[in-house]
Amino acid sequence: MADEYTPLDYTVSLHYDRRLYREDIAGSQAHARMLARQGIITADEAERMCEGLDAIRAEIEGGSFPWRPELEDLHMNVEARLHELIGETAGKLHTARSRNDQIATDMRLFVRRAASETAEALRGLQRALASVAVEHTHTAMPGYTHLQRAQPVVLAHHLLAYVEMFERDAERFGQAGARANVLPLGSGALAGSPYPLDRESVARELGFDGVTANSMDAVADRDFVLDYLFAAAACMGHLSRMGEEFVLWSSEEFGFLRLADEDTTGSSIMPQKRNPDLAELARGRTGRVYGHLMAALTTVKGLPLTYNRDLQEDKEGLFDTVDTLLPTVAAFTRMVGGASFNRERMAQAAEGGGYSLATDLADYLARKGLPFRQAHGVVAQLTRHAEERGARFDELSLEDYRVFSPLFDEDVLGTTVATALESRNVPGGTAPSQVAAALARVRERLGM
Repeated sequence: MADEYTPLDYTVSLHYDRRLYREDIAGSQAHARMLARQGIITADEAERMCEGLDAIRAEIEGGSFPWRPELEDLHMNVEARLHELIGETAGKLHTARSRNDQIATDMRLFVRRAASETAEALRGLQRALASVAVEHTHTAMPGYTHLQRAQPVVLAHHLLAYVEMFERDAERFGQAGARANVLPLGSGALAGSPYPLDRESVARELGFDGVTANSMDAVADRDFVLDYLFAAAACMGHLSRMGEEFVLWSSEEFGFLRLADEDTTGSSIMPQKRNPDLAELARGRTGRVYGHLMAALTTVKGLPLTYNRDLQEDKEGLFDTVDTLLPTVAAFTRMVGGASFNRERMAQAAEGGGYSLATDLADYLARKGLPFRQAHGVVAQLTRHAEERGARFDELSLEDYRVFSPLFDEDVLGTTVATALESRNVPGGTAPSQVAAALARVRERLGM
């Protein structure tokens, strides 16, 4: 099959870079108006260019634009069509610019928009988590380390942990958008322009914060793409972690939650199955986003300044990342809102045979004056004793406790999941009062 491919087949980028038509047309119109203001072309020529570009945008969005693969890319297709619409004047549009600074501008505009849309989508997911958390500030559940029951927490505290993760993600996307928000147009192929350009006015028209400081860096830089890809990879990692927990929690072995019917699928042969496919697919697609980040890092690692055709490879991975991440965030927002949590099962697991109050018993002895390391050893022996008897801590008598330490007194029998939760009354802790305060701050931050 390799013999069937021509050099053009290998180098053409039109099938994916046409996605940048909005950014490309906006940049071209701003460039044309600036050229007119600077006396490089006439005002009438600029107006004709902008009207022609408006017509091209309408054709693309209406599905009637005559794409020509032999022209290789978006830029040449737009320029050729503009020539068909307005004649030789179209040839003046490319005055004082190169495809190198043109595509860098298009990509920065795209990343800026994608970063903003992603951060806003994450706000929606955070609001969904916070809305569920409001109902569960007193819902006890086991906290885990090594996937072993560790200490009791409240469900709202667990959900707010993901709110914090997505807060960092939203910040990273904001930073990626901010770093993308400088204008490279006017840098030419690599050395700048001999024309009296007003780059700052183009930056203002396109909403950029300023202009790039070095023409060589401007056309060679794809750090802003890496910034978005890294933020996306970190975010997909967080979504995958939450998806994994929802897979576990929705299993019969955990039984902590039930996903909405639309967020599960059945089995082809087992009628009873409610498979958490949405969460599983997100977990799987995380690897694809990680791969796009690694591919982009590898693409730029050995490039001499300035532009090299390798940079054409920055687009497909970026586009696929955006197209993977945004639907995943939207799906998880719906999945969180549609999930129903089993308070009784969670409480049973928090109170059950996992001996999650062991640390509280060690703290009890430490408060009585026993060094914590010794207290740890005492409670380890107590736990083994309870396991051998098949008894929970609350099924032991005071005499059982005193076999292991005379410091145990009557009040040790009052150690419960509720008292364990209340005792974590420090900022960031799982005490219901602290969780309620944290939730109030989150809701205020999210405008809820």
